[in-house]
Amino acid sequence: MRGTPAHPISNDTNRQGTLKLPRQVLRTGVRELLLLVALTGGAVVLHGYHGGVEDAEIYLPGVLKNLNPALYPRNSEFFGSHAGMTLYPTLIAGSIRLSHLPAATVMLLWHLATIFGFLFACFRIARLCFSEKHAVWCGVALTASLLTLPVAGTALYIMDQYVTTRSFSTAASMLALASILERRYAAAGVWVVFTMAVHPLMSLFLLALAGMLVLFESAKTLAPAMLAVFPLTLFPPVSNSYRAVLQSHPYFLLTNWAWYEWLGILAPLVMLIAMATYGRRACFGPMAHVLKVLAAFEALFMAVALFISSPGPLERFAELQPMRCLLLVYILLFLLGGCLLGQWVLRRRMWRWALLFAPLCAGMALAQVQLFPDSGHLELPWVRSRNSWVEGFDWIRTHTPQDAYFALDPDYQRLPGEDVHGFRAISQRSMVADNWNDSGAASMFPALAREWNEQVDARRGWKQFQRSDFLRLKARYGVDWVVLQHPGAFGLVCPYQNERILVCRID
Repeated sequence: MRGTPAHPISNDTNRQGTLKLPRQVLRTGVRELLLLVALTGGAVVLHGYHGGVEDAEIYLPGVLKNLNPALYPRNSEFFGSHAGMTLYPTLIAGSIRLSHLPAATVMLLWHLATIFGFLFACFRIARLCFSEKHAVWCGVALTASLLTLPVAGTALYIMDQYVTTRSFSTAASMLALASILERRYAAAGVWVVFTMAVHPLMSLFLLALAGMLVLFESAKTLAPAMLAVFPLTLFPPVSNSYRAVLQSHPYFLLTNWAWYEWLGILAPLVMLIAMATYGRRACFGPMAHVLKVLAAFEALFMAVALFISSPGPLERFAELQPMRCLLLVYILLFLLGGCLLGQWVLRRRMWRWALLFAPLCAGMALAQVQLFPDSGHLELPWVRSRNSWVEGFDWIRTHTPQDAYFALDPDYQRLPGEDVHGFRAISQRSMVADNWNDSGAASMFPALAREWNEQVDARRGWKQFQRSDFLRLKARYGVDWVVLQHPGAFGLVCPYQNERILVCRID
């Protein structure tokens, strides 16, 4: 019935109107767990799997070097800086040693595990707010259907198509929030600590939101206080090299966002306020409280983002990327919005569910196919890749020395047919810094900015390089191999080639 409290254990308020969170934890049955497993498998099939693309170029080499220290003898600082600040490579490498399974298989299993943990946390939060099963599962299913939705202008997805540190931090953050809403503060503390260990930056947003949920009265001062305790030495003055890095990542500064990306900030804020008002009237458990805190949480970090976007010395804090707070905002907005949709629109009418989810899932799958047009939708470890670049990288891994040092087009991941596959992640060989992932490393670790800038600049005009230019690279950096597109360069010995690329020695 409309207006009837959805969950008796989560509707009480005190005289000040502060929400009393539930005092008992609802158990999850075998049927619910099996449904979550099915949703996990369905989400991977829907969104695809690509184990060596995008940020895997940063995170996977850290795992591989942990397993074999002889790998990546050159330029390892471009992924080692990340690896040295997170538990991720130790955790993944340890599980590979323990299981005796191939690294690629373990990465896939962790991908499935993090999605399952994420959806399990979403389920726990949804059932605290709604007693009707169709409402709960609509919210969880909608969130699972939107895993690869871009989060405004942050260059993030809700969950990537491969496992990264964010896969762990996103799942752990949601499990921490679910535990807080259940008043299981010890469990929440464990998940917060784990998030800090696996992704220190994303833990900042979890700490702020968790603190605001528990101590809403102090929300106005809580997050700024946490920002204030960051040691200023973590943020050195901005150099010209670092400004060049920032220009390659315009999403770092909110003032660089396009108008449609601003819609990704303002529309959720309006929706949060509207849903919080509706939720208070309908008494859907802690939903109104969560949405109200989320609105304040987003507004707080938007103010911080505008503050540090001003030209001048405040640019040194750009690496905090405060608008990444939108990741948690989007997740909870889609989850609770989906629950409301299931409660009042879809209900138990299967044709309505089909009318929503069939075109939505088709659209999300089509977007992923178009994003990786020259690769399989599911690049599973035991399936041979049909991508020419990946075939070449595989040949390099099995036919070149471990200490081989490669140079590629600095923008190779943007080239036709490459589909943003990472050279280091797949070939397991060292390379000169690129203009894509390595600029991301330099953006987070400004000490790398000068080296990155010099290595990228040394390959200016790459497409016109001749043998003399490659010899210059060898003399300057010790490069002894290159990956080229057809027709290659005269005077180089190329023991491997396919329809798109050549792998050549610099003799």
